[in-house]
Amino acid sequence: MNNLFSDIPADLSDEVFQTLLSHEQLKIERIVSKGHTSPPQGWYDQDEHEWVLVLQGAGELTFEDGRVERLSAGDHLNIPAHCKHKVSWTDPEQETVWLAIFYR
Repeated sequence: MNNLFSDIPADLSDEVFQTLLSHEQLKIERIVSKGHTSPPQGWYDQDEHEWVLVLQGAGELTFEDGRVERLSAGDHLNIPAHCKHKVSWTDPEQETVWLAIFYR
C-alpha cells in the first residue's frame, strides 16, 4: 500500500488495523472504522504516547476524566501514555480513516 486511501476493504464489519511501519520506539498504523467503537468494558491504557490524525470521516474519543473530543478530517491530538480513553463514536455513514503514531 502506497496510498492511505487505497485497499480499504469492502467488508468493514470489523474495524481494520494495519501497521504501516514498526520500529523499536515507533509504530505507525492506519485504522479504518465505519460505525465502530471501543468495546463497552475497559479503556485503552497504553504504554506509549499516541498521536492520532483523522484523514477522512469523523470520530469521537472519550477520556476517563469525562472529556470528549470530536475529530473530523484534518483534526489531530496527542494522547499521553496511560491516559485512559476509548473510541465512543465513528461515522456509520462513511469510512473514517485514522493515522495513529505510537511513540515512546
